[in-house]
Amino acid sequence: MKAMILAAGRGERMRPLTDRIPKPLLSVAGKPVIEHTIKQLVSAGFNDIVINHAHLGRQIEEKLGDGHRFGASISYSAEGEQALETAGGIIKALHLLGDDVFLVVNGDIATDFPFALLKNVAVDLAHIVLVNNPMHHVQGDFGLDSNGIILDNTSDKFTFSGIGLYRPELFSRIPAGKSKLGLLLRQAIPQRRISGQKFNGFWMDIGTPERLQELNFYYTQRERDYE
Repeated sequence: MKAMILAAGRGERMRPLTDRIPKPLLSVAGKPVIEHTIKQLVSAGFNDIVINHAHLGRQIEEKLGDGHRFGASISYSAEGEQALETAGGIIKALHLLGDDVFLVVNGDIATDFPFALLKNVAVDLAHIVLVNNPMHHVQGDFGLDSNGIILDNTSDKFTFSGIGLYRPELFSRIPAGKSKLGLLLRQAIPQRRISGQKFNGFWMDIGTPERLQELNFYYTQRERDYE
């Protein structure tokens, strides 16, 4: 199964840090954020990885190369200076992702989610991972019924983690250009073809300099605990 890391975001909330460095290359515990994700994916058996990029994206290619040093094969989907949003970025990269189910992970999250478990999940159109609502997103995004089907019109909602499995068919009717994944999922939810699961482990949206510092502290402390 191929995996895609969404790394094209401009990182406006991270400025001025992202004025000269793309957000995926910001350092956490001595390594770029995206390297942590790549190593997790490779450890879980996802060695064929696609990375999209836009703002300062050439730096990402220069830093990561072909992925050989990580035990991966990395290909790139360049979007130019203007990113195509989440769904738009996936659509542009479909020719690199193949005809089967593929994994997509947001490039600006940190988690200890066990990615290997997703290889055994049955997928209709999509299967997404939900987490508890963080303080900066208390309203949540989607609900989940007892059969593991994603809901929209419910008061009990969790946050979309940015981790999901998708079939290319989900994107087949969407024209190329800017489009958001959340909107596309909501359009498919009434068909009851979007499944999901709840993850209760560590997860963080690295959206601000403060959260970047918090993550750095978390990783540093964890390394000390393992010594």
